[in-house]
Amino acid sequence: MPGLERVLDVLAERGFVAQSTDRNELRRYMEKPAACYVGFDPTADSLHVGHLLPIMALVHMQRFGHRPIVLVGGGTGLVGDPSGKTEMRQLLTIEEINYNALALKRQLSAFLDFSDGKALLLNNADWLVGLQYIEFLRDIGRHFSVNRMLAAESYKQRLETGLNFIEFNYMLLQAYDFYYLARHYDCYLQMGGNDQWGNIVAGIELIRRKEAREAFAITFPLLTTASGAKMGKTASGAVWLSSEKTSPFDFYQYWVNTDDNDVVRFLRLYTLLPIDEIRSVEALEGQQLNACKTILAYEVTALAHGYKEAHAAFESATGIFGRRDLPEDLLPSSSIPRKVKEELKAVPTTGIEKSRLDAGIPAFELFAEVGLCRSRGEARRLIQQGGAYVNDERIEEHDYRIDWGHVGDGGGLLKAGKKKVHRIRAVE
Repeated sequence: MPGLERVLDVLAERGFVAQSTDRNELRRYMEKPAACYVGFDPTADSLHVGHLLPIMALVHMQRFGHRPIVLVGGGTGLVGDPSGKTEMRQLLTIEEINYNALALKRQLSAFLDFSDGKALLLNNADWLVGLQYIEFLRDIGRHFSVNRMLAAESYKQRLETGLNFIEFNYMLLQAYDFYYLARHYDCYLQMGGNDQWGNIVAGIELIRRKEAREAFAITFPLLTTASGAKMGKTASGAVWLSSEKTSPFDFYQYWVNTDDNDVVRFLRLYTLLPIDEIRSVEALEGQQLNACKTILAYEVTALAHGYKEAHAAFESATGIFGRRDLPEDLLPSSSIPRKVKEELKAVPTTGIEKSRLDAGIPAFELFAEVGLCRSRGEARRLIQQGGAYVNDERIEEHDYRIDWGHVGDGGGLLKAGKKKVHRIRAVE
């Protein structure tokens, strides 16, 4: 199967790679169908948006013919990873860990095809819990230098606040995971967050010592939004992949509200749209960039929750906030149905000066101005009869002022009765 190694170029091009081991040797490893793995700690019964980057990396691996291994840390979760933490993680019970691990397995099946061994879901509790301590120290522990371990960034940060012995063992256990997967599943590539570099390299060295073979690493950048916020964090808490914790509508809205400076970067990382199409929208701004946000939200929601839920979230959002133009040539590979794009494109639109919207425009004047009514008198009668709406909110008074709050960056929707619709957007 020629071209399997091209996945490395795709990952780099889309922004997944922060660090990697020898790229030429890694490329040779990927020339044939190969296994790779990412570990997920089952500290909750759902993953969140912050986990999407490693998930998408595994999706790309599978699309190029490689076999992803999702390693649920049922064993290491009993210890807790000190990486990136200033204090010890809360330790969970075995029952809590097992419950969460099963939930994560079901959730990840939305992204990866686990049929016929195309991807594997493993739990490291299966081999870690039964380890004999003395045997582990003799066979594994003797290959680790305490001085080198203390120099690792994940440990250095914790030495100031206190690092206990159970956490100190985490590097050995993660390295043993890599060694175990190499030996039993022919997996010689581990991927993870950039804060995991020290742990992954420890596994590479253990494999080299125990198996006399080369293993490889790819780490992902630790992403924040343009505003500096951690990915998947909002004022109301984490944005979960579980529809029970975060509804598909709220999940969709998280992506629609993406900062302008993040849109293209997130299209690269969190969708499967062709990179050439994404490059073509890099220079967009204003309303067209808002249309890209709609596409981003739809694509990511479809991946996480399916196309039915994505379309329902899309329809709910456009009913509340108004529809956005989606030009037919804008990211044509988007899975948003063509008929929906055409419907959006068909909504008549008028640009209104932002200065007028800041002051507010009487509803009867605006309805007549955009052509929803033939005159201001007709607009007044429409409002008195209860047939005028702004963003599906009925207008009760003819001089009700429609302002920037109704329009915002995405535009606002005016309705006369059930069939006549007109979109307004702010212009300078």
